[in-house]
Amino acid sequence: MKILITAGPTREYIDPVRFISNPATGTLGFMIAKKAKKKGHDVIVIAGPCEIPPLKGIKVFSVESALEMQDRVERYFPLVDVLIMTAAVSDWRPARMYKQKIKIKRNWKLNLIANPDILKTVSRRKNRNQIIVGFALESENILENARKKLKKKRLDLIVANSISNFGNTSKKTDIFFLFSDGTTKKVFCTKARLASLLLGEIEKLVSRKQH
Repeated sequence: MKILITAGPTREYIDPVRFISNPATGTLGFMIAKKAKKKGHDVIVIAGPCEIPPLKGIKVFSVESALEMQDRVERYFPLVDVLIMTAAVSDWRPARMYKQKIKIKRNWKLNLIANPDILKTVSRRKNRNQIIVGFALESENILENARKKLKKKRLDLIVANSISNFGNTSKKTDIFFLFSDGTTKKVFCTKARLASLLLGEIEKLVSRKQH
């Protein structure tokens, strides 16, 4: 398979030294990329600002903002069989980026505008054999919110878990696989194990679509 993986956070700059972001590390995306390459798949990674480990034989494109990530995803999505969107893309960006450092020592209101929904946009353009996988990190009503996202963004599979597990790479946690056919699978595993299980599920989905 040809697989496109997004990983890490995005940065939305307010001025040259301040930005809106999140603590995503890209760890899961990189784990999936390594395991996919080891299994013989052709892998491309689009990574936001994070420490990228050595990824031998894998094309890696670095981006900063959500708009930059959208541009790369839209460019490479038509060339792949699978998109795995692990990146934590910022939902908003400043309406204006100041060219000079803002010098303010008082209360100040920052106007934010919505970033494009990358998953929703590319899902409208996918062909019948392509697979799109999303992630739902929720603080409450995990399955209910994940199902809404799965349907709204027309995904084939969404991986859902609790925000309390954010950043935890070694501890086993409950993780849910929700499929577009209504099937739900619950697993109890680490992120490393999740990477392998997810690839297995994706391979099954691709095989079904091709036959």
